[in-house]
Amino acid sequence: TAPVDCHVVIETQRGHDLGRIIIEGSAQENTGIPGMIGNYAEQRVLHSHVEGCFIGKASIGDMVHAGDIIAHIDSTAVTATIDGVLRGLLHDGLHVPVGCKIADIDPRGKPEYCRSMSDKARALGGAVLEVIDRMIHKELP
Repeated sequence: TAPVDCHVVIETQRGHDLGRIIIEGSAQENTGIPGMIGNYAEQRVLHSHVEGCFIGKASIGDMVHAGDIIAHIDSTAVTATIDGVLRGLLHDGLHVPVGCKIADIDPRGKPEYCRSMSDKARALGGAVLEVIDRMIHKELP
């Protein structure tokens, strides 16, 4: 909550207010549901079902298919839930608790999206630059 816990808050929830700079108050409540891409939301983000040491078996940018093994947590296989490009993946050796976000699959199937900024990243980056500029010019506390 700004200005109690931080100088400002930047809204990260997709929609009309994405990237909005909040000088007093909080961002929207986290729904825990990722944004819809290609008719998939929750299915494209993988969470750990067990606790243990994470070891990736695929790499960011790889095309994966539902059922492919993309990682192991100790001896438990982690499989892709949908077809698409692996866009996010934890690095090897991390100890993960149950429920930890471990991977993200983009169903659009375009590996080049892994090497460019998304619309959301661009909006948030622009908001951060605006905050920095306004702080430098003493327009924000």
